[in-house]
Amino acid sequence: MANAKKVVQTAAAPKALGPYSQAIVANGLVFCAGQIPLDPKTGDIVEGGIAEQTHQVLKNLQAVLKEAGSGLDRAVKTTVFLKSMDSFVAMNEVYGRPEYFGGAAPARSTVEVARLPRDVMVEIEVVALA
Repeated sequence: MANAKKVVQTAAAPKALGPYSQAIVANGLVFCAGQIPLDPKTGDIVEGGIAEQTHQVLKNLQAVLKEAGSGLDRAVKTTVFLKSMDSFVAMNEVYGRPEYFGGAAPARSTVEVARLPRDVMVEIEVVALA
């Protein structure tokens, strides 16, 4: 059915912190909820600064996309939410590594926000091809 939507849930990424799904697959796209830098095994925020937090966020997104039958290499749009734009360069160095998006980086918006869940430094959401 063309209008059907499928909920994506994996233990390889942190559980949703509220009434939302890790991702929804609909009409050939995967809409990933924003991920924050939580260790999926412990639920704790990863130690370190923006680089370590960005790595964990991208690993969490990889796990959700894998469960959906996709991957970061199929991402078409991301939105990066930063606690401070002063972290942009360090976040971007991790985000730009080839092991995440491959050779074709998705379209992206990056914004500074007043506050993120659990006071983390970064949250990223993704839309990818299924």
